[in-house]
Formats: sequence, C-alpha cells, structure tokens
Amino acid sequence: MVASKVLLIIIGTVVFAVLAPIVGCLLAGAERIISARMQGRVGPPLLQPYYDVRKLMAKEDVSVGGVDGIYMTCALVFVALAGGVFFSGDNLLFSAFLVTLAGLLFIMAAYSSRSPFSELGAGREILQVMSYEPMVLLMAVCFFMAAGTFMVRDLLSVDVPIIVTCIPAFIGFLFILTIKLRKSPFDISTSHHAHQELVRGTTTEMSGKTLAKVEVMHWMESVLFLGWVAMFFIWANPLSIVLGVVVALLAWFLEILIDNNFARVKWQAMLSSSWFVALVLGGANIVFLAFV
Repeated sequence: MVASKVLLIIIGTVVFAVLAPIVGCLLAGAERIISARMQGRVGPPLLQPYYDVRKLMAKEDVSVGGVDGIYMTCALVFVALAGGVFFSGDNLLFSAFLVTLAGLLFIMAAYSSRSPFSELGAGREILQVMSYEPMVLLMAVCFFMAAGTFMVRDLLSVDVPIIVTCIPAFIGFLFILTIKLRKSPFDISTSHHAHQELVRGTTTEMSGKTLAKVEVMHWMESVLFLGWVAMFFIWANPLSIVLGVVVALLAWFLEILIDNNFARVKWQAMLSSSWFVALVLGGANIVFLAFV
C-alpha cells in the first residue's frame, strides 16, 4: 500500500515536472499579451517566455556565492514534488509544506550572493512568506474539516464541492494568491514589471541557468496554485473538473487585472492586511465548520 502510494507520487511528480512548465509557460506568455492589451500595446509573442528561458540556458552561469544554483535546483525539485503530491491526489498539507520549503530555498539562494540588493529582496521575500503562510495553513484546515481528510483524491467522492462550506477560505486564499504569485500590489521582493525596479531584488545576482530555474519554478508554482483554486469546485461529478479549470482560469485573469491596476504597497500594509484576512475569513470559516 505504501509502495503503491510512493510510486503514484513519483509518477505524478514526473508528469507534473514535464507538463507544468509547458502549461506555465503558455500562461506566462498569455499573461504578457493580456497585460499589454490592457496597457494599449500589442505585446510579445505567446512563446516569448520560452525564448527568454532558452536564451538564459545558453548563457554562462556566473555565480557570486557559488551555491545559488544548487539552492535553486533543490527549490525546483521541491516544487515539482509538491505538484506531484497534489495532482496525484495525495496530501494537500504535505504539498503546501513542500512549496514553503521551496520558497525558503529560494530565499537562501538570494542570501548566498551576499549582495545588498539580493539580501534586501530576500528579506522582503521572508515577509511575503510570513504574510501568506497563515492563510494557506488555515485553508488546508478548512479543507480537512469540510472534506474530512487532507487527501485530494477524496474530493471525487464528496457529495458537494467544498466551496459550499468554505467560501470565506476561498476568498482568503484568492487574496493571498496575489502575494504567492508575486503580483502587484504585493510584489515587494522582486517584480516582473521593469518600470518598478532599479534592481531586481532576490534575483539581482542570478544569471544564466540559475535565473532560468527561477522562471521555470514560477511557471510550475502558477500551475500548482491554480490547481488549489480548482479543488474548491470539484466533487463526485467528473464534469466538475471542467468547472474547476474554468474557475482557475478566471482567478488567473483576475490576478492579471489586479496586477495591472494597483500600485505596490508597503510591506507593513501587506503583512497586516493578509493576517487580518487570515484571522477574519479563515478563522470564521473554521468556526462555522466546527458547528455545521
């Protein structure tokens, strides 16, 4: 039994590691086009993110600290494992912990260069982790209380989708999703908008293959987080998977809309607002589920 579960996770990890970068790359390319149209521009081709990463892979990997590439490789592996755990239908909480571990390795990679700009970005990345992690944990708790288990595959046997009893947790997760995807107004550690940065923050000293790993990791994270959005709408009806995908794409479009319409806030506002949301929405949902 244990061996079969491990084998299923390994297969899920391999499949996720192959397909998630492809889907994430297409989403990143579509996001650039949509953002450009919102700003009155034509935008780059759909496969521009792929061209960028391919160019990075061909460049010399210059490292200041010498170990940032190793940290990013480990972070990439843990994100792939987190996706494999989730999409193979295994433990949601374990998947969330693996993503957090990958985030910590990303922070260590930024710190390893000893650059003041990278260290500043790494410090802000820690603040982002402190901001979104409480709501992620509360979301997992709400999932457990609504579904009776942390196992994602058991969603296919529940009578009603967990969104029915977890609307506050869902709204709270959408709020911190902006932080996890590093979108404005919460992109305080690094930004994909060039006009917002004099230097790049966490990735200032990264180049070549190491920087390519960062981009691929972000693609995989986007797919995984949208999967978390979709799980709220999946139940025993197989067609609900289509509904979950549609809702995930709507959430993705909402993040692009927010990203293009809000200015960056200070870290104090990010931390206080995310903890307030976690306390009010996550806490209220847990109390509600405790008495249902």
